[in-house]
Amino acid sequence: MKSQKLVIENEKGEKLQAYLELPANQNPNYFAVFAHCFTCTSTLSAVKNISRSLTNHDFGVLRFDFTGLGRSEGEFSDSHFSSNVSDLLAVSAYLETHYKAPALMVGHSLGGAAVIVTSSKLESVKAVATIGAPATVDHVTHLFSHGFDDIEDKGDVEVNIGGRPFNINKEFVDDFSKTDLIAITENLRKPLLIMHAPFDAIVPIDNAERLYKTAHHPKSFVSLDQADHLLTNSRDSVYAGNVIGAWVQRYFDAKDSDILDTQGEQLVAHLNLKEDHFTTNIQTKKHTLVADEPESVGGDDFGPSPYDYLSASLAACTAMTLKLYAERKKWDLQEVYVYITYSKKHSQDLKLDGKPAGKIDYLKKTLKFIGDLDDKQKERLKEIASKCPVHKTLQSDTEIETSIE
Repeated sequence: MKSQKLVIENEKGEKLQAYLELPANQNPNYFAVFAHCFTCTSTLSAVKNISRSLTNHDFGVLRFDFTGLGRSEGEFSDSHFSSNVSDLLAVSAYLETHYKAPALMVGHSLGGAAVIVTSSKLESVKAVATIGAPATVDHVTHLFSHGFDDIEDKGDVEVNIGGRPFNINKEFVDDFSKTDLIAITENLRKPLLIMHAPFDAIVPIDNAERLYKTAHHPKSFVSLDQADHLLTNSRDSVYAGNVIGAWVQRYFDAKDSDILDTQGEQLVAHLNLKEDHFTTNIQTKKHTLVADEPESVGGDDFGPSPYDYLSASLAACTAMTLKLYAERKKWDLQEVYVYITYSKKHSQDLKLDGKPAGKIDYLKKTLKFIGDLDDKQKERLKEIASKCPVHKTLQSDTEIETSIE
């Protein structure tokens, strides 16, 4: 994932802090805008995880801080709902001018309501996804209702929201009741994905039900079972991002991915050391993969490890080779399972003649056949399994040439 830091001016001339996440090839097919939750920021782990997941589906994702939040300029009291929509329009215009107009909008909590309203104003937006969104914009006012009386008397008051102090005024409060989100959702007429946790303690699940019943098809609902409102468990936010990336493909034209300038090579791997621990994006002409390391060794576990991919290559090649051989022989091989385990073993434990003493790379391959096969056929398939191209490559003397571009 490639991240670019941006500064975008809103309609008041205030500078909004933004980040543009790009896929490994740095050439996204489409662009998306992510709107964070009320009082959150664009650096919330859930926001980053969802953005990262969408880049794996060839999206460029712009995440930013609303007015008065995070590192964006302005006062929080100016960050009412209308201001959020205005900020979304500003960053969308920036994308259209400097890159390409956003085709997807994703919003979390009140940000979900904001992207519904914004998408209704932008022809370029082809699909919308919400996570834990309220069905009414003024739903959030219960968070600072304890300050309503003081607002009438004092004008500006400080309220505590989620353990943090914020200054609000009457305009800030009144603005939330000006938007009829249900009516806008009914007239949206764009593909809408609604994601919600069944036991969301901040925005109850019945909000998702109201939005879903109001929206016209094509519409989808996905339950974020056991997740909390902020998706604090990274597993939940990564899942949400992957589901959105897969869901939206139905509504966009398929395109080949342009790989990096690799001088005609077959694939490229890219790791941003400033943004990621070990998460590495791998791009071929038509497919994007992610490699990572488990959390136990400092990774984020967003994808298989490099050695998992090595084992996967051997397993896939073995299965394909067995299929071709069985079909040529007209044998009743219906399914094949290839189990691979990579480890290091001592050459003496393996009783290998001619090998120097010491640990060597060891791949254990176990086969399981489904079909009407006799023992002789199974033994022959076992022999063929050792003749697949990747198996031969791993056992051959291989030269790797390394150069610097």
